[in-house]
Amino acid sequence: MRTDHLPFPMPERKHSLEQNWVGLTFMHWEVNPDILRAYIPEDLEIDLFDGKAYIGIIPFRMEKVRPRKLPSVPLISNFPEFNIRTYVTKNGKSGVYFLTLDAQSYITCLYAPYAYSLPYRYSKCDFESNEKGGYKWKSVRKKDGVSLNGESFSKGPLLSAEKNSLEEFLFERYCLYVKHKGATYRAYTYHKPWNYSIGEAEIIENTLTQSYNLGIKDTLKPDLVHISKGVSVLTWKIESTEDE
Repeated sequence: MRTDHLPFPMPERKHSLEQNWVGLTFMHWEVNPDILRAYIPEDLEIDLFDGKAYIGIIPFRMEKVRPRKLPSVPLISNFPEFNIRTYVTKNGKSGVYFLTLDAQSYITCLYAPYAYSLPYRYSKCDFESNEKGGYKWKSVRKKDGVSLNGESFSKGPLLSAEKNSLEEFLFERYCLYVKHKGATYRAYTYHKPWNYSIGEAEIIENTLTQSYNLGIKDTLKPDLVHISKGVSVLTWKIESTEDE
């Protein structure tokens, strides 16, 4: 397992889940850290790049999600997911914090909040590749109709993030944080470095982002768009950060 790109070591214990993240469109908006603060646990620090905070909206497909050493099950292990994430740090370990994860998987929307305290919500989702190196995506949340609908397009060659670049800041994240039973927990995630291309997005509807008061002036026009075919991922169970 390649480890030279990791900013910190993975746990010595065995990972719990294996999965593939496939066909990702990374859409990012710069946001005011003071506005974002209302959505972040108090003991997590908002991670900034050149003094700027970012929110990412990412439609993609989860594939072959399965426990370690067990096979994937087609009707259970593969589903579209549309998440909103931002970037935080605690005790020197930069990671991801999710505002929501909308997915077309009843099992995930039941299990992940219970096991990982991740804010999954069930949505009816459509996801497919297009002819321009990107993807077409649509989600409608079952409970309240909140939706994301649009399409992405690749505009350039395959790239990897340069050291200390904005792309490294946005992509090369190897843990996530959640609030679990009143305390902050961390889950480690391993994958190889991201390969991506610069892209553009045509967003038809984005009440998914609009449902949060993030101060974004135009939720149909991201500041940054990147596209990736994806990575294979190992994840570990959450662990408390209280004793660090």
